[in-house]
Formats: sequence, structure tokens, C-alpha cells
Amino acid sequence: MMNLFAKNLLACAVSAATISTAYAADPLQVYGKLNVSAQYNDVADESETTIQSNASRFGVKGDFDLGNDLQAFYTIEYEVDTGDAEKENFKARNQFVGLKGNFGLVSVGRNDTMLKVSQGKVDQFNDLAGDMKNVFKGENRMAQTATYMTPMFGDFQVGVTYVADGDSDQNAENGVSMAATYGDADLKQTPVYAAIAYDSKVKGYDTGRATIQGKIVGFVLGGMYQQQEKVDSGITDNGYLLSAAYGINDITLKGQYQDMDNKGDSWSVGADYKLAKPTKLFAFYTTNTWYDSGDVDDSYIGLGLEHKF
Repeated sequence: MMNLFAKNLLACAVSAATISTAYAADPLQVYGKLNVSAQYNDVADESETTIQSNASRFGVKGDFDLGNDLQAFYTIEYEVDTGDAEKENFKARNQFVGLKGNFGLVSVGRNDTMLKVSQGKVDQFNDLAGDMKNVFKGENRMAQTATYMTPMFGDFQVGVTYVADGDSDQNAENGVSMAATYGDADLKQTPVYAAIAYDSKVKGYDTGRATIQGKIVGFVLGGMYQQQEKVDSGITDNGYLLSAAYGINDITLKGQYQDMDNKGDSWSVGADYKLAKPTKLFAFYTTNTWYDSGDVDDSYIGLGLEHKF
């Protein structure tokens, strides 16, 4: 049933994108990316090779001018798992509708929390084996959310996400995620990006996070500090992440280390080779060490290709 719906969505999106209509003010953008890697994984003392998808995705988005400085906007996005043996390879990602204007913007639906958004681009191995979500709590995309973001005040912005207690991951408790950010997460408009964020009772955790990233003499350096407390037990853990990237022509060299109390640590090195604006080759090596498993090391080495459209 899910595959049939996804196929119908794909057909409708392609048709809408290729047929001109009278609604020129409401352009539909079809977008996505395929990120697939060949990997050798050594996990729990067992090894295997995989050809796997790394959060490949397909989506449609657009906006409509309502007049009086008011716009409606929407996003419907799915993850496409090319390596799923059962072929049920569509999984829900961000899916929301909203309004934006001089007041800022408000959206409702399935969405990333403000704490997750606040990380910016500090995670140099996002969606790969070295993704910070494997060590840190708080990387949440919740099904029942309402989000408000203020207009930009210079380079500052504040946002808050309400997570309804009807969300099955909320254990019948309302949750709130909030963040204040400074600068441009892509580091194109400002040389520094910084954020502070806090989750209250989101997916069973209270979490505080501070993030900073900036450009210094050709390097992109980033850091994050996080404190997370499990609500039902009161157990608190502290952790941090350090990342770096350096570009040499079309090659970007990357490294990252992260550690969380009572969870584990992870370090990764890698390189991206830009073939064109939407296409890159990449390689990486990651080792994750889990403290609750007798300091067992899981290691991953991969070579992949990503194309955005």
C-alpha cells in the first residue's frame, strides 16, 4: 500500500513539474538526492559488505502567494532506501504545511525539531556511519509538531517546536524544542554560525545543546557541547563533538570526533571529490566504540557517489 501511494506521488509530481498550468505563482519543485556507498562493515565482530543507501530522498515543495505579504508553503519528502531487500523502501521524512509573512513563519505536520535544526552543518559525516545521531540524543523528526520561527533580526533568529502528546514517541507528554541561532549555517553570508537549543520532554529526554562553526584560514572548524537527561530515570550524560574540513580545489578533507558519557565515542576521517555542482564522490572510515558492550569497536569503510537533483 505504501509503495502504491509513493508511486502515485512520484507520478503526480513529475506530471505537475512538466506541465505548465495557470498557477504560475505556485511553482512545484521536485528535488532529492541519491547517496549510495559500497561499504565493508565490521560490527560486533562480524563483517559484511553492503551496497547501501545513506538517507537518499525524494520530495516536492512549493509556495503560493496569498497577497498582503502572506505566503503558504509546503513540503512532502520521503526517504528512498535503495538497499531494502523487501522493496518497501519509502519512509516518511519532513511533511508539513505552513504560512509565512512579516510575522515569521508557522508550520504544522511532521518535522525536525528546532534542537535538531540548530546543529547547522557541524556534522561532517551526516547520514553516514559517523553521523552524530549514533552518539547524541536529540536528532528527532517528530510526527505531530507545530513550529514557529521569528523573522531574522539582523543575523539572529529564534524558533520553537511544540510536540503534541498524541505523538506515539511522546509517552502521552507534551514536548517543547527551542533554539536561538546566529548567522548562516552554510557559512556563505557570515563567517560564523552559532546556536543554543533546548528540548523539554521530547522523545523522553531533556536536552541542552550549544553549537558553533566557523571559517578560519581555509579550515571549517566546528564544535558542539550537549547535556542530555532521560526523563523517567533522571540519568544525565554530557558529550561533545569536534569537526574539521579543509578544501583543496575540488577535494574536501574531513575529520570528526565525538564522545558521550555512558554511550560511546566515534571518530571519522574522509574526503569528498566534487565532480560537478550536484555530484560528488566520497570516501570515509569510521570507528564507533560502545562503552556498554565492553568497549567493542564497530568499524566502517566506504566509497560512495552522491547526486542531487
